[in-house]
Amino acid sequence: MAIQKILVVDDSPTERYFLSDILIKNGFSVSTAESGEEALLKVKADRPQLILMDVVMPGQNGFQVTRALSRNPETQDVPIIICTSKGQETDRIWGLRQGARDYIVKPVDAQELLAKIAALG
Repeated sequence: MAIQKILVVDDSPTERYFLSDILIKNGFSVSTAESGEEALLKVKADRPQLILMDVVMPGQNGFQVTRALSRNPETQDVPIIICTSKGQETDRIWGLRQGARDYIVKPVDAQELLAKIAALG
């Protein structure tokens, strides 16, 4: 099933706009969340087909939210791509261990992001 509904989770309004703009221009339906807590509520209410997750956020960080979603039977099938400025290999490995399907380092390259989404679709 092709991915159409994507939830963008980032505490930066600029990043949310940037990612949403890329996705909408490529035909995706996008919702956003400013925090991990809001993301958890939106996933339950809206059932996205993919989540783009920032790591550094107030409250629960992206690693914690990714772990919570990937361990919950109701949400474990929703793929998560971590989108973060944390570019260390150890961060990438940790993100994937928390249940993320992929990991992108900011600044996000639009073509790389779309290719990763297509690979999951």
